[in-house]
This record gives sequence, C-alpha cells and structure tokens, in this order.
Amino acid sequence: MGCGNVFFTLIITLSVALITYNILISANASLKQELPGPSTSSIIDPIIQMPVEKSRKYGSNAEKRLFHTAVTASDSVYNTWQCRVMYYWFKKHRNGPNSDMGGFTRILHSGKPDNYMNEIPTFIAQPLPAGMDQGYIVLNRPWAFVQWLQKADIKEDYILMAEPDHIIVKPIPNLSKDGLGAAFPFFYIEPKKYESVLRKYFPEEKGPITNIDPIGNSPVIVGKDSLKKIAPTWMNVSLAMKKDPETDKAFGWVLEMYAYAVSSALHGVGNILYKDFMIQAKRLLVGISSSLGPTSAMLLRAKAKLNNLYLSVEQIGNLQLVCYPPWDTKIGNKFIIHYTYGCDYDLKGRLTYGKIGEWRFDKRSFDTEAPPRNLPLPPSGVPESVVTLVKMVNEATSNIPNWGS
Repeated sequence: MGCGNVFFTLIITLSVALITYNILISANASLKQELPGPSTSSIIDPIIQMPVEKSRKYGSNAEKRLFHTAVTASDSVYNTWQCRVMYYWFKKHRNGPNSDMGGFTRILHSGKPDNYMNEIPTFIAQPLPAGMDQGYIVLNRPWAFVQWLQKADIKEDYILMAEPDHIIVKPIPNLSKDGLGAAFPFFYIEPKKYESVLRKYFPEEKGPITNIDPIGNSPVIVGKDSLKKIAPTWMNVSLAMKKDPETDKAFGWVLEMYAYAVSSALHGVGNILYKDFMIQAKRLLVGISSSLGPTSAMLLRAKAKLNNLYLSVEQIGNLQLVCYPPWDTKIGNKFIIHYTYGCDYDLKGRLTYGKIGEWRFDKRSFDTEAPPRNLPLPPSGVPESVVTLVKMVNEATSNIPNWGS
C-alpha cells in the first residue's frame, strides 16, 4: 500500500507540473494576427501588454503605414520614358510631409533586363505565352503582379498600384484603412449597367452587383496580403473575360479594369472611393477603330453635348482616345495627374474639339522616341492642370541624366 501511495502522489505531482508548464507557455506565446482587416477582438502585444495599434504608435515608425509603389510596364520606348518621369517625381515626394510612400518597383513584363535597371528599381516578370493576350497587352499586368508578389521581398504591408502615365504632384499618405483599399472611381466602370455580363464571374450568391466597386486596379492602395489573394483571381478572370465574346465586346479596352474590380469583390475587399486621388478626364468622346474592336460602353452613336458644343456622329466617328476639357482644371487636393488622353488647344487657349491643336500635348506623339527637353508651354488661358503637367514633364526631362538616349 505504501508503494502505491507514493506512486499515486508522484503521478499527481507530475501532472500538476505539466499543466503549469503548458499554462506558462501558452501565456507567453505570440498571438497570430490575421490580415487583412480588423479583428473583432483586441490583439494584445505579448511583450508590452497593450493593443498592437497603440504599441505601434509609440514605436520608432510612429503612425507610418508605408506602401510600396508598383508600376507594370513593357520595354517599349513609350512605356520607358513615362516610367522615368514617374520615378523622378516619386523620388521628389517620397520623403515629403504626410508621405507614407515606401519603396518603388517597376515590374517589367518583357522577360529580360533593359538599359534602365540601374536607374529604376526593377523586377523582371515573364510575359504571357505568345498569343494568350490576343493582342490585348494589358493582360500581362495581372500576370506580372502575380509573379512579383510571389517572388519579391516586399518590406511594406501595403501596395500602391500605379501606371507609367501617372505623375505624383504631392506626397501621398496611406489612404486605405480598416481593411478597405483606397481607389479612384472611374465614371465609365458601371457594374450595374453590365450586371448580366458580370454575373458570369460574380454569381448572385456572392451578393448584390453593387459589391463591385467602379474601379480599376490603378490607382489603388491595398493591403499586401489582400493583393496576394486578389492577383491570381484577377489574372484568371481577365483571361476568361477576354475569351468570352460577349464580355470582350462589352468592355473592350477597360476589360482588365472590370476584372480587377470583380476579383476584389470576390475576395471581400471593399474600397474607399477617393475622387481626389487623381485628375482624370471625366468627359470624353471616343471613336474605336476596327483594329481595337468595338467598345459599346464608350462609343457615342448620336449627337453629343459637351460644354455647350454639339458634335455630329461623323465627327465622333473620327475621334480615337482624344481628351476634351478635363473636368478638373485645377490641381486642388489631387495626388496624381493621369495624362491618359491628349489635349489640343489653339493659340488663344481654346480647346480644339476633334482637331489637332496649334498647341498640343499627347503622350502618343512620343511612342517611338522620348519627348525632347523643354517642351513649349501651353498658351495663355489653358487650364492649370495642363500647364502643371507640361512643366512637370519638363523638369523631369531636364534633370534625368542621359535623357533621350
């Protein structure tokens, strides 16, 4: 009996010691933080025992939520000079007041290095297999992002997706919050209008069609972990949309933008819509050539009124990707100028609707060679936004070494 009591006492002692050890280990273990999005319970910092957000506030990088700027590009002369100008202004504003701008990467989807690797931080991505883009080169963008997110060592927790023809006009803070992305709303992305088409990719069980935000992939600031989930879906939805004749016809050159909006919604990542994210021409008339394919969403088939000027169907049909008066004539609180369309004016500063102006700036004029230094400034009367754009291009080209080489 004596031996039995000793043995029983020993078992109890060891059990208590084991339980105590497990409790101590559990109490000191780091808690897993689920990203993206806020947690329903308070996350406790195991070292200093205060909520994580509060502990970060008092850290060395107080209140900084840095984002990494990523720009996809081909190795064409056209894309390259735009990237060089964009990166010049990124560097100018990166350390400015209220900036949350971290690193920068040009994601070059040519599959090989070019002559600007030492000038611009660059990641080499492979293009899609020959023929897969069906002549729509933008399909390389989501595939390039998938490769970059899988292989690159990205220090920041957020990503700003931008484009070569963006010029940053002031330091950009991290506009995203509470698990939501921050994006510019495009007037021509209309999920409700194309619900019957979009339901092929966003079924009714996923919720109302209004869950799809009127955005593209750029400019968007989004959590890195969220983008890692979105990007493969974005790639697959883009390819599926391009293969479907009805979808391809409906969306045309903005197909990849719809694909990103759908993919973000599929993963439950909503977006705060910031109209002040950038200046974008909000009223335009577009005629699509047969080589680009029809884009019914953007093609006007009747007389159109624009600032009290009427254009005939014939005039509209002769226009292709031409910018008319920018809705925003002043920079105001905007962070980015997007010079996606050309601007034409006469020497009195009046827009020349549907005609090449006596003064013009159109990035497409420089598709085979970079613009020269010291472009002529617009005549008096041209909006501030256009004047600022040309001055910023001139400053960049004057200061970038070996410009035009």
